[in-house]
Amino acid sequence: MTEAEPSNNSTVAKPRLVICIGDIHGHITKLQNLWSNLETQFDPQHFNAATIIFLGDYCDRGPDTKKVLDFLIDLPSRYPNQKHVFLSGNHDFAFAAFVGVLPEPQNGVSFKEGWKEYEESEDREGWYKGDGYENMHLQGRMWAGHIKERFNTIKGTEFKGSIYDAGPTFASYGVPHGSSDLLKAVPDDHKKFLADMVWVHEEDDVCIEDEEGIRHYKLIAAHAGLEEGKNVGEQLRFLKAKETHVPKIEALCGRKTVWDIPKELTEKPIIVVSGHHGKLHIDGLRLIIDEGGGFENKPVAAIALPSMKLVRDTDNLTK
Repeated sequence: MTEAEPSNNSTVAKPRLVICIGDIHGHITKLQNLWSNLETQFDPQHFNAATIIFLGDYCDRGPDTKKVLDFLIDLPSRYPNQKHVFLSGNHDFAFAAFVGVLPEPQNGVSFKEGWKEYEESEDREGWYKGDGYENMHLQGRMWAGHIKERFNTIKGTEFKGSIYDAGPTFASYGVPHGSSDLLKAVPDDHKKFLADMVWVHEEDDVCIEDEEGIRHYKLIAAHAGLEEGKNVGEQLRFLKAKETHVPKIEALCGRKTVWDIPKELTEKPIIVVSGHHGKLHIDGLRLIIDEGGGFENKPVAAIALPSMKLVRDTDNLTK
């Protein structure tokens, strides 16, 4: 659906509530507080019928990945009238790769072929070489590896086990970082959640309200974004098919190449929403909602449409 004329007709039904929630990164208390604030902030009738889009990166960095997945898995039974969308982040993709729930490459090539492009980084990043590594996707090996450098100069923090900061995720399941025992420790419902995550989501008739009234758009959500200079239709087909022969998926882990809305979507126009970037960036219809980036001292944020209202776990809201 393309942009429609604004409407000021007071008899028109209130637009559906669509809430996009940024990266959680294993912080269960932040997720619980954010959810409580969302419930407080919106009319129960509309909140209970809302579309909730989680933008990915549920694991790593924070201490409670296991509890975060329990919370998310339980949402459909607690809120049966909501629609829940769980996007895969790059961290979640890597977690899924390690526990063996990614689909096999459709072109018949083994995951091992994807190692070659980045093999110069294997020693420095200490890729996993334990049980089951022989045909593991590159990201799974990186995720469970032991990086030699202790300090992440880009983020100004110490690495937590691997380049993905996966140590706390292992600990949340009660096993040491890099241990193949994680495959047994992760419950089947968590593996199913990781297997079922989508790489991209399209939502029709999402509204944004401005001073002129309500405008209707299509929305596309991808953890990092869509690549500039590449056909959007082809990107969407690739992401929906979960083509795992690629060692790094730009829509999940890219930076500069996925920051802006692809030009062909600006002509529609279409909302593009992501997390991933460790920033809160709202520029027209380009929404990047990752204020926390997994840091302990930064909030987890959500944006609600049509109002474009930001809600954080740190907000002190009263009914």
